[in-house]
Amino acid sequence: MKGTLNWIWKGGGILLLAYVILWGFSTPLQPGLVSCSPSQLGLDEETITLTAVGQPFARDGEVPEDFNLVLRSGKQLLRTEVTAVSPHTLEARVNVPPTLPTRGLDAFLLTPTAGTLFLGNACFVEDAAKGDIPAAMALSKPDDPTPALGFSFPFQPNIMESIRNLLWHVPMWFAMFFIMGLGFVASLAQLRTDSAGWDHRAEAAVHTGLIFGLLGLATGSLWARWTWGAWWVSDPQLNGALVTVLLYSGYLILRAAMGDDDRVGRLAAVYNVFAFVMLVILLMVLPRYTESLHPGKDGNPGFNSYDLDNSLRAVFYPAVIGWGALCYWMYTLRLRMNRLAYRLLTQ
Repeated sequence: MKGTLNWIWKGGGILLLAYVILWGFSTPLQPGLVSCSPSQLGLDEETITLTAVGQPFARDGEVPEDFNLVLRSGKQLLRTEVTAVSPHTLEARVNVPPTLPTRGLDAFLLTPTAGTLFLGNACFVEDAAKGDIPAAMALSKPDDPTPALGFSFPFQPNIMESIRNLLWHVPMWFAMFFIMGLGFVASLAQLRTDSAGWDHRAEAAVHTGLIFGLLGLATGSLWARWTWGAWWVSDPQLNGALVTVLLYSGYLILRAAMGDDDRVGRLAAVYNVFAFVMLVILLMVLPRYTESLHPGKDGNPGFNSYDLDNSLRAVFYPAVIGWGALCYWMYTLRLRMNRLAYRLLTQ
């Protein structure tokens, strides 16, 4: 019975990760506006071109009359005339008024299939005086169309296609937290009982957790390069993650340095308890009270509050379970190795 249950959760974990990999790479990205040309407008009739990425926002048979482009200045709306559309571009004519509430114009593109696409500060009118938009050029707020994109991942301006990394980077850190928590409990039990069995569990947990910590650092660095323009930035969350991995590396160095010393189990247990407390402080407490680029810190919203829609949840939650199952499987293999090594040394 126990063997059957083991194969069920192991096989389930493999199937979940296969599902995550398949849908993580094949699911299309929702369309999103990325640029407007020209970005500087004069006080005259201008032709602007909006460019989008992701799924096409225009399909075969759709005509310019099916689309509506609205430019917003402050709280007022400026009308435009859409003249041409293609799957990822749109052209429109706009009569730029001499007065605007603000010189920066936000673009709202209302499409029949993709819903409303938004581009903040799409273009600027440097020569415009401050004032209201003339009534003849103003527009009342149109009704938002209902998108019909099917199963697709949400578009975020700075993240774009790299949002797929959410299915790897975040679950890997979750898996590390989970397995390091098991190691923390094992170290507390080892200090209470001085049992070699609990020491084996703690060592296996730290060894496995470090692998996922290093993978988390690697995927996070790749993500930072894409979104922030650098492989590493001085950010409390990133620095805390690096310090945490170094602390746990010190646990393995301590064990290797002490060799066969009888005190290694208790000293390593004390160190592991300290390392887990520091992990909680560095990754869960301090970043929330300091400025951080990382989502979910210092008012920067987490993914669950602004772009983790139902399509992404359908892949993200299985990813958390799948990576957690793989991490625990690796932990059991390391624990088995520790037990076999102990038996060989004590026989």
